[in-house]
Amino acid sequence: MSGGVDSSVAALLLKKQGFHVEGASLLMFETRLSRKDPRSCCSLESVKDAARTARAIGIPHRVIDARDGFIEKVIEPFALSYSRGRTPNPCILCNRHVKLPVLLDAAIKEGPDFFIATGHYARIKTTPKGPVLSVAADPKKDQSYVLYAQAKEDLARLVLPLGGLRKEDVRRVAREAGLPVFDRPESQEICFIEGRDYPAMIRELCPAAMAGGPILDETGRQIGTHEGICRYTIGQRKGLGGCRDSHDPKPLYVYRIDAAKNTVYAGGREKAFAGMIEVGGLNWLIGGWVRLEKFRAGVKVRSTMPPAPATVFVSGFTGPARIVFDSPQWAAAPGQSAVFYDGGAVIGGGIILEKEGETADA
Repeated sequence: MSGGVDSSVAALLLKKQGFHVEGASLLMFETRLSRKDPRSCCSLESVKDAARTARAIGIPHRVIDARDGFIEKVIEPFALSYSRGRTPNPCILCNRHVKLPVLLDAAIKEGPDFFIATGHYARIKTTPKGPVLSVAADPKKDQSYVLYAQAKEDLARLVLPLGGLRKEDVRRVAREAGLPVFDRPESQEICFIEGRDYPAMIRELCPAAMAGGPILDETGRQIGTHEGICRYTIGQRKGLGGCRDSHDPKPLYVYRIDAAKNTVYAGGREKAFAGMIEVGGLNWLIGGWVRLEKFRAGVKVRSTMPPAPATVFVSGFTGPARIVFDSPQWAAAPGQSAVFYDGGAVIGGGIILEKEGETADA
């Protein structure tokens, strides 16, 4: 229970279905601002909200201190990834390495009849070959993308009560039940950043990532300077410091970041599209696909996009895999995840690499 409306309603629905339900909140990060910020999902204030909601539902509540693991597995890799010119997804790191493993460990200690549940908008479907992670009924809220990296065997103990609901239905259930968090705002995108100023955190953990350097155009000509590669991601238009190409007045977008040379490359919008990407550190949730040399799939390179038709060429269990899109895709940023779908089922996915031969954890 994060203290938000989604996990609160998940707990309420399970209790109404007759399950014995216990609330667990993970204390993962605490900042000066997040104590009063209702969007933060891992602060002391959100834990207090979860405890109040658990009392309203009539279930026991516990707090699990996961701060050490969160710093080691989420915050430090987040900063390091940006220092290498990549764009990480901290929610995927958190779900894979902290949130679900900690909850699963607690459930296993309780006994074989205990499962874990979260407020994610996704579904677990039962098939003859085992549980399958699938998209939510509400495509606008679907969060299957951020769950693709979970261990396949963990799906059997995962319950997702909100997978068949829409957000407005969840708020209505919370309001009718009188839950104190029914109108709480959505959690902010990066819960552990004060004021959404992630460069300040990176400056503290990886100061080299804040060193200034050149911004080059498509021909290699310098058209400006930057104040740290961590401030940029593929497809970004803002923050280019008024850079203009005197030979072409069209707007400029970041299309490449070279951490080794501390250089940002900017060009026309078409440069930020990718027809082919490579993906490493693969995780497979449906068996059999990895044994194919190639297969057709829908591929997401951002959580909010619909799956794009593509051919996936597989070179091993952990990759790299080469993905060739039917049509070029916008802003496939190294460090982000590419997730493979077979209809509504999640096949698996991995981390987008910058160049051929790179590894996902390099």
